[in-house]
Amino acid sequence: MATTPPTEVPAETPAATPAATRGRRGWRIARTVALGLLTAIAAVWLVLFITKGRFLKRPFESIVGRLTGREVRVGGDFQLYFAPWQIAFRAEGLRISNPGWATRPYLFTADRVDSRIAPLSLLWGKRHLSWLDLTNGAVDLEWDAAHRTNSWTFGAPKQGGKPLDLPRIDRATATGTTVRYRDPRMRLVADLTLDTIRSTDARIGDAVGVQGGGRLRDTPFTVAARLLSPDATVARGRNELVLRARAAGNVIDVAGTLPSIAAVENVPLAVRARGRNLASLLDIIGVVIPNTRDYRMRAQLVQSGQEYRFTRIAGTFGDSDVAGRLTVTNGERLHLDSQLATRRLDIVDAAPFIGYNPDIVAARGAVAAAAATGAGPQRIMPDAELPVATMQRFDADLKWRIGTLRSRRVPISDVDVTLALDRGRLALSPLTFAMARGNVAADVVFDTRQRPSAVRYDIRLAPTPMARLLAGYGVAEAGTTGTIRGRIQLAGRGDTIHDSLATANGRIAFVMPAGTLWTRNVELSELDIGTFVQKMFQDELKEPVRINCGLVAFTVRGGVAATDPILIDTTKNVILGRGGFSFRDESVDLAIRADAKKFSLFSGQSPVGIGGTFADPGLRVISPQLLARAGAGLGLAVVATPIAGLLAFIDPGDAKAAQCGPVLGARTAAAQRTDTGEPRKDVGNGQTGEAAPKRKKFLGIF
Repeated sequence: MATTPPTEVPAETPAATPAATRGRRGWRIARTVALGLLTAIAAVWLVLFITKGRFLKRPFESIVGRLTGREVRVGGDFQLYFAPWQIAFRAEGLRISNPGWATRPYLFTADRVDSRIAPLSLLWGKRHLSWLDLTNGAVDLEWDAAHRTNSWTFGAPKQGGKPLDLPRIDRATATGTTVRYRDPRMRLVADLTLDTIRSTDARIGDAVGVQGGGRLRDTPFTVAARLLSPDATVARGRNELVLRARAAGNVIDVAGTLPSIAAVENVPLAVRARGRNLASLLDIIGVVIPNTRDYRMRAQLVQSGQEYRFTRIAGTFGDSDVAGRLTVTNGERLHLDSQLATRRLDIVDAAPFIGYNPDIVAARGAVAAAAATGAGPQRIMPDAELPVATMQRFDADLKWRIGTLRSRRVPISDVDVTLALDRGRLALSPLTFAMARGNVAADVVFDTRQRPSAVRYDIRLAPTPMARLLAGYGVAEAGTTGTIRGRIQLAGRGDTIHDSLATANGRIAFVMPAGTLWTRNVELSELDIGTFVQKMFQDELKEPVRINCGLVAFTVRGGVAATDPILIDTTKNVILGRGGFSFRDESVDLAIRADAKKFSLFSGQSPVGIGGTFADPGLRVISPQLLARAGAGLGLAVVATPIAGLLAFIDPGDAKAAQCGPVLGARTAAAQRTDTGEPRKDVGNGQTGEAAPKRKKFLGIF
């Protein structure tokens, strides 16, 4: 019996899992949404392309206004659409307002803006314009009074002011573009006009020029600049900028490479300046320095926040050089911090430090320069007033090293100046220098916070060789070993050097310890004709005479200095002085007499007068005492014999030597003693108006 083969049962189809079902459904939904979005975008694109998006004018003004916090208005035609893959934007009569604190109503205005914008660049925050056509654009850039925010930074003021960031532009045409910049803290306003810009494929070709002017503080200026690599600017690359500004007779050139056309912060710039007077350049920013002659300077400038750092300074003013660094901080108070070095400072270029005009000093001398400041005839101290108001508006710290001060009279070198100006108090402390192999240290303070200014002088001279110190005045060095040390302490009131000294009280004292001088100097001071002629014929003119001790001192009261005392003791004589001088009218009235310690024939024995003024001093060798003695001699010659006439000129040599302790201690006249300890009655009492030293009598007759 045949068997029937078993029938194959078909395999059962597995049921779809829930996850797969949900996945297919999600894909279909996403596809549907994507198709819908594409359809919507295409519809929007089509609508915008057909209508040019003109109906978006008001929404554009509203949305952009809310995002920027500014009022945005389009006065004419408006277009916003895709053409085809870039955003086409066109606005006529576009206005974007400034914040309420600004001085101008609009940040930006333009008759027409026509551009093509890469859409993806907006998503990444890097604006890229493939094309820009700008007609009569006007940009107003301002900082607020506190310098915390600016007009081109949108959003809340607490965000602070951001740097100006320009987009990348491949092709551009800009005509009639103007830019205004205002910084209240710097008191700067600039109005600039840009040359027409035409570029293709991110290349402009020719340099772009900028012209204009403005005011910095109260000084007008003009500026002309050229962007030598504008292609790099358009492409957001490196930009070679050269700029020349003119202000107050000064010419300033600036050159550098900028990362963008508006980015100057932390960018090294090469700066050069030249002009007739460096003081007029710094006066533009409210800084006062002494006047200078013609100057030329160069430096590297880096601006960082409130700081403007000038480094690698090098240049000349007049016949002097200068190098160093300067930092200007434009904060709540303007502050200067500088370190300078000068190899050689000409004495004429140093004249402005005490108020002289250096050009007048060089051409006509110190007296003419003093007269130009308002000083009276034949006065040498300047009457130039301190700029009190300006000195109270800024602060400064200066350290200045000067190698050599070129002077015809006294050799001065190794000058160190430390200056501090703090809210009107100017201190030169310390001021040190080497003079004729001696050292001088000074502290000078002008406190303009007191009215009139309180001025204090404290000048100290370390032991200094007299021969080298006086070499410029005809005193030879050979045979002279004496030294001199001294101190000047004065305090007065006034806004000029003359006024401060004319009201000064204090003391001036110079001490001469033991040493030697040429006999010529001593004999001439004594007018000892016989000894002088004898020495001259014996070729012994340079024989040294020893100084035991000496003191030249004055007490100053109300600007009038009186000898207190002048007393110099040598092995041959005692030199005494009476009288004084006045800082008020610069007059001098001194009488110097030398009394011999041994017998001398033909001794004049009368005072040598020093009179005139600081500017024109003179010696009065023929004094009334000498004339009286000559008359007495003539009388004896007539009534007796010619030999008897010589008796009037004989010095018995009875001068009393000095006790050197009080002399070397710079004590006053009242403390001086003879070598036997007796009070000296021949050195005055430190008062002006004293009678001239009386001549000595011979045998009680004269």
